[in-house]
Amino acid sequence: MEAKKSLKTVAACALSVAMLFAGAACGTSDGSDDAASSDSGSKSSELTGYDVSLVQKDDDIAKLLPDYVTKDGKLTIGMDTSYAPAEFLAEDGKTPVGFDVDIAKALAQVFGLEADPETANFDSIIPSVGSKYDIGISSFTVTKERLEAVDFVSHFDAGSAWAVKKGNPNKIDTSDLCGKKVAVQTATMQETEANKIAKQCEADGKDKLGVISSKLQTDVTTNVVTGKADVFYADSPVAGYAIAQTDGQLEMLGKVEGVAPEGIVIKKGDSQMDEAVQKAVQKLIDDGTYLKILKYWGVEDGAIETSEINMPGAE
Repeated sequence: MEAKKSLKTVAACALSVAMLFAGAACGTSDGSDDAASSDSGSKSSELTGYDVSLVQKDDDIAKLLPDYVTKDGKLTIGMDTSYAPAEFLAEDGKTPVGFDVDIAKALAQVFGLEADPETANFDSIIPSVGSKYDIGISSFTVTKERLEAVDFVSHFDAGSAWAVKKGNPNKIDTSDLCGKKVAVQTATMQETEANKIAKQCEADGKDKLGVISSKLQTDVTTNVVTGKADVFYADSPVAGYAIAQTDGQLEMLGKVEGVAPEGIVIKKGDSQMDEAVQKAVQKLIDDGTYLKILKYWGVEDGAIETSEINMPGAE
């Protein structure tokens, strides 16, 4: 996957300069669809999602759902709403929006259920699927470790990307990060990789690599903008979007790495739910709704053609 140059800078999250320096959460920027060309350079958050209301219920797919999902008439989805453009909070600071949110809403339509996206810390979602949440959709890269705990249905492809201050003033070289500070989001595969690099620096007797882990991606981005960290590491669509929202203060470093499937999290061994979600995702792919959602958010480079259950993922 290539860097997301097509990401719509008029969409979404309040990763404006003021917000970054304040360290605040998403959801307070303003402007219009012409904001990108305005003198203030403010970003608009008017794009609130692709309208999936016309997606019809599929009775054959809906009847596959287990009773614990259908009994309350809702599809409850756990997601970390700090990860624009996949899942974040709209201008009201309350409403989840993003391409993962739209996919979740479309799935609920196929099932004939009401979508109920709930904000959660990223590291709390997987342990809560099957109890607090029916599914988890939060840019989860499929990994061997995660597959030991939960099932996955693939719905997107993403890589990882590094971002630094414009012009790379600290001369960051990702092949030699010892002695530097890298910002990551807690419980992500990027945090795991950064910790592996840190251990290797120690084993080689080199300067320590500082890994600064934050629960919110907005804070990860802020750490680089403010100089607390030298570089951040995140999913490629998230990195591209964050860069677009910093008014030229950050830039991508190198190329996107390690493209791998992202998936919808389902309770381990729940084959009935696995099949229902896989068929629903595939239906949305086949009828064109899925690609329309991704194009709305400018992330169609990550589109897949076939949704799979427990597909091989990253190491």
